[in-house]
Parts: sequence; structure tokens; C-alpha cells
Amino acid sequence: MTSTADDLRDVKPRRQRMSLGLAIAVTVPAFVLRGGSLSLDHPVEAVTYGAAIVGAAFLLSWAAEAAQLDISAGLAIAVLAFIAVLPEYAVDVVFAGKAGAAVAAHGSACAPPGSTTATPCSLALANMTGSNRLLIGVGWSMVVFVAWWQWRRSGRREDSIRLERSHSVEIAFLAFATLYSLTLPMRHTVSLVDAGVLVAIFAAYSWRVARSPAEEPHLVGPSRYLGGFPTARRRAAVALLLVFSALVILLCAEHFADALVATGAEFGISEFLLVQWLAPLASEAPELLVAGLYAYRLNTNAGLGTLVSAKVNQWTLLVGTLPIVFAIASSTHHGLPIDAVQREELLLTAAQSAFAVTVLANLSISVREAVALFSLFWAQFILGALVPGSIHGSERIAMSVIYLALAAGILVRDRRRVPALLRDGLFSSHAELRS
Repeated sequence: MTSTADDLRDVKPRRQRMSLGLAIAVTVPAFVLRGGSLSLDHPVEAVTYGAAIVGAAFLLSWAAEAAQLDISAGLAIAVLAFIAVLPEYAVDVVFAGKAGAAVAAHGSACAPPGSTTATPCSLALANMTGSNRLLIGVGWSMVVFVAWWQWRRSGRREDSIRLERSHSVEIAFLAFATLYSLTLPMRHTVSLVDAGVLVAIFAAYSWRVARSPAEEPHLVGPSRYLGGFPTARRRAAVALLLVFSALVILLCAEHFADALVATGAEFGISEFLLVQWLAPLASEAPELLVAGLYAYRLNTNAGLGTLVSAKVNQWTLLVGTLPIVFAIASSTHHGLPIDAVQREELLLTAAQSAFAVTVLANLSISVREAVALFSLFWAQFILGALVPGSIHGSERIAMSVIYLALAAGILVRDRRRVPALLRDGLFSSHAELRS
């Protein structure tokens, strides 16, 4: 579905201007706090900087969507992929840099011996594992639930979402990234070799998608409002929003991360859990909202397709950059250290990804499968976050085994479809994928 110039101008400008203004307004307190000599309580600082990152993430999302009207397909893939992970990237880079500095200071540990607090090394992976699991457990299932609700309201009896054949590309590359990620829990570091492999998968994915013909995007909300501007004005507005949003995130990320850790220490809350769940919830909010709006309008292919693409970016580009940042900060060639708990977290995240990929092996996801994704996510979340200390290695491993067993069962069921999916995703021409 394409958008003509007249269609793009057919929006409610007052409402969209208010949305843009509100997103900008919530960043102002962070600028005041960042540039002034104010000293607030750590929870207030965390909320202030977190709200600024959420506002900037919304602006990034809207500007990036509108930018697709003006840049080539290849450049769009590179720019939008980076933008999609920028909020998570900024927070994770802060902790990876701190981890590297800690290793440089203390030799072989991420914190002084005897420390009982969460270390920068563990926090460097916390935001990544949380955002990946949140994207699938909440995001993918949300799209199905919203679409199912809309179908019921309209009297339709559909119970599954189907993706177009062209999305075989994202699913195939996500499958390769997931297979490789299943090896990470067997290591004691996420090495520069791992970084090279994951970034190479992302580069191959970008090259593959960039070869697809350019298409006029289907815009909704403020991005649709921006898309209705005259060309010169639209380009200026998009560029200004992108620069402003990136500046907000880069200026606030470290302070947000520090405030979260300090808040946890002040109230006796696990810093790891705050970084793993609160930070990703803030940065993922715009993407989840956009996908939800697509589903509400029953444009389910765009809604779910957007989140699948985001998962590829997070599992490759985001994870792959962490060892690089760590190596630079520590002035070594060593990989990012991961302890036993982090290996279990990586295993659980990779196992959930394996289950999700196999669910989409037939290019569809049913309400029943969405319920499984949603329920399993909340089971491990409630154990780990709402009942502190209740989830240990055995529980994480048990949840991982459940995910992997379900994935194996689906693979057996759809074993004849997997070769066709991989062939389409890796080798079929884009004309064939759209036939």
C-alpha cells in the first residue's frame, strides 16, 4: 500500500503537532538537569532522563519513517537499522565502556574482588537480553492480539497473521543469528570473533534487503504528517528531528544508566533487573506503539514485519558492537566477560528466539502461538523480576529447555517448509518473493 501526496496531507495536523510537541517537551527537563547544577534524588533523575530517551525515541521513529520518502533503499536500510537500535545501543555502550574501564583498572575482573553489586560487565548485557525478550514476548504477541480483537469486532473469524513471502529474508537471517547465539552461553566471553560474525550477518542481511526495489512507505500518525510537508521542508524537518533525537539520547544515556544503578542501590532493588527491564521498556515503547497501530489498522504484515526486522538488528548489530566497545575501553583484545548468570541469561534469550523463529517458519503466527510466546515471557519475567531471588540457574535453564523443546517440535512439524524458507530468504530474487 502506497501513500500519495494528497493522502499524506490528509491527516489531523493539530493532533500530530501536539504529539510532536509533547515528545519534544519531555526532553526539556533532561537538558535543564544535564546543563545546570541541579542535584535531584536518583529516582527523579532516572525518570527525567528516561522520559527524555522515550521522547527522543518517538521522534526518531517518526522521522526515520518519513525519511523513507527521500533516501535510496540501500541507505534507508543502513540508516533505519542503526536508528532502530540507537536507544538500546547508547545505554549498552555506556555499560560496555564502564566494563572495559573496570577491567583496565582491576586487571581481570569487572569489579573489585568481593563486590556484591551488579558489575558493569553484567549490566552491559542486561539491557540487550531484556530488550530482545521484550520485543518477542510482548511485541510479537501484541500484534496478534490487537489484530485478533479487530477481526472479532468486524465479524471476521481469522485467528492467525500471515507474513508476505518477502519477509523470508528477515526470518532466514534471524535464524542464522539465533543459531550462532546459541553458542554464546558456552563461552566465558563474547569475543571480537563473535562480534565479527554477528556484524557480518547484519551486513549480509542489509545487502540482501538493500537489493529490493524501493517502495513508497505506508506512513501513519506523526510520520504521515511529516510526509505531507513539501519536499524541502520535509527533508529539513526530518534531518532536524534525527539530529536532535540522537543528541538527546547520547547526552542522557550515561546519566540514565547511572541513575538506574544508583536507584537500585538506594532502594535495595537489583540494579540488573532495573537495567534489564526498565531501560528496554523505555527505548522499545515507540517501536511497540507503531507496531500496535499497524495491527489496529489491520496492516499486520507491516506491524509484525517491523518487529521481526528490529529483532534481526538487535541480535546482530547491537550484540556485535558490545565486545568492540569493551575492547576499545579496556585497551585489550579480550572479549566482554560473561559470568555464569549471564550465560544463563544469554541461553534463555537465544532459546526464546529459537522458538519464535520456528513459529514463523511457515510465515504465519496464530493466536495460540502468540499466547505461548506471551505466557512463557511472563512466566520467566514474574519469577525473575517480581519475586527477587526466586529464579536461579536451574529455573533459567528449565525455561530455556521448554523453549528449545517447543522449537524442536515445530521444526519437526514444519520440516518440509524450512528449506523453502531458507531458499527464499537467501537466494530467491525479490521479484520472485513478491510474486
